[in-house]
Order: sequence, then C-alpha cells, then structure tokens
Amino acid sequence: MTDPIEQQPSPEFRSGYVNIIGRPNVGKSTLMNALLGERMSIITHKPQTTRHRILGIYSDDTMQIIFSDTPGIIDQPNYRMQEVMNRFAHESFEDADILLFMVAAGERYQQENPIFKAMNTLDIPVFLIINKIDLFDQSGLEDYMRSWNEIYEFDAVYPISALHDSGVKGLLQAIREKLPEGPAYFPLDQLSDKTERFFASEIIREEILLQYSQEIPYSCEVVVERFKEEESKKGPILHIYAVIYVARKTQKSILIGKGGKSIKALGKAAREKMETFFQQKIFLELHVKVKENWRDDERTLKHFGYQ
Repeated sequence: MTDPIEQQPSPEFRSGYVNIIGRPNVGKSTLMNALLGERMSIITHKPQTTRHRILGIYSDDTMQIIFSDTPGIIDQPNYRMQEVMNRFAHESFEDADILLFMVAAGERYQQENPIFKAMNTLDIPVFLIINKIDLFDQSGLEDYMRSWNEIYEFDAVYPISALHDSGVKGLLQAIREKLPEGPAYFPLDQLSDKTERFFASEIIREEILLQYSQEIPYSCEVVVERFKEEESKKGPILHIYAVIYVARKTQKSILIGKGGKSIKALGKAAREKMETFFQQKIFLELHVKVKENWRDDERTLKHFGYQ
C-alpha cells in the first residue's frame, strides 16, 4: 500500500481503498467510471476486458477514495496470464477498507464458493452491488435480493444500473459514511496510479476488442514503446509508437487486414479516442509483431506488466 502523503487537508479527513470484485463482464469498470466521473477503465460488451488492477482516485476537501477495478475472477483459467489476472483480483482482499462484491442481475453463486470463505475473514464492510437492475421488474428484484440473504450476510445491498447512473450517487454516499478517518494516500489532484502510456495502450486494446471478433482480441497485448511530445508545423503533437503483440502469424494477418485496411481503421479510431482523452493532437504509429504463446510465457508476461 502507498504511504500517506505528508501534507493532509483536514484533521477529520477520511480515506480508504474501496475494491470492486466479481466475475467478468458484470460491470465493474462501468461502475468505477461512474463513481469517479472519469473514464479510467476500458469498457466493452466482451468478458475479460480488464486485465490489470487499476486504481482510480476520487478526492475532495473531506475525503479520498481509492477505487480498485480488478479483472473478473475466472473460475477455470486456461493460460498463465489468466492465473495472474485472478491473482490481481484476489489481492484486492488484502488492502480493502470497503469491499464491493458485484453481480449482474440474475447471476447466481453456490454457497460453497471460496469467495465467501475469503470474505468471512475480513473485518471490513462488504457491500453487495446488484448491477443491471433494469433487467428486472420490481418483484423480481425483491425476490433476487432475498435469495442472496441465504448465501451471505452482507453489510448492505445496493441495486444499481452503472451504465445508466442509477443508484450510483447513493452508493457513493454510503461509501463516504463507512470510510475510516485517515490521511490522503495520493496528491488530491491525482486521478490514477497508472501512467499515460498505460492509458494509451488500453485505448488501443479497447478498439481491438470492439473491432475484431473471436480469439483475436484475447490474443493481443499492446506495448507503447514511444510516448513523446514533439513540435510539428501545426504546433505540439504527442507522438505515440505502439506494438501490438499476437500469438500466431495468422492473427497478425487478420489484425492488419487486406492492404492494411483493418489496422488503418484501428489506428484512426484509437487516435481519435486518444485526442479526446489527452486533449491534444496525436500522431499514432501501430506495428504488429508475433510472440508465440506469450500468454503462457512467464518472462514475457512480466515484460507486459503481469507481475
């Protein structure tokens, strides 16, 4: 855990880590973005979109909340990469001051699931967050909420729709009330623990998830090798050089497309999103390289930040 910064805004200041856990595709990233009012995590309809643990920092004059978005817990990981992603998710038990256990409306768990045993060891508030409540009518939602009482005794239950920003303000207020008193852990103007390079790579990976199907998005990893502001004839421009790694040669061909059409479309969409995110002009270069079986290679995974 990061050491508290030395200068604190107030003697009654509240701060803490609020960690969001759950299975893939239940809306954890959407919720964190809604709570922060900022776009920190990439969001698509595809599972396993989040691969790393990402901290989003909400600060005002009275509190600092460090939200942690984690990869969804994969019941049966197929690759070493997925095992590391599971470790990222389970690490969120270790430093949480409040735990948000998130499910999608209608999702079921067995009472014997190890996650409940892990939560029983915690001496912190654990909230059940039921997302996508627009999929239920009122009576169906009430029955579903009652079914959870038979599985685990949560400190509170919050039905929300993260996508439609329904119930999010009430949840934020409840978090505020349960935060312990303590110092700020980060400067009050800092929004995340991740670098600008990281967010650039995530924007590219998001577009891969959106534009390609089947195995392609899950076989790709993006590494930003150059991230430098330069001068051009039209003024300052951010030059980003990124490499997209794939696991097989056939995937490289699909990613590039006939005559480079697919990679050009990917680059255009990613560049436009980056210009909105970074609020400046972007010159983006994309290259594709093959790194066979990178998802099971320990050394490569460490190089890609899975450690």
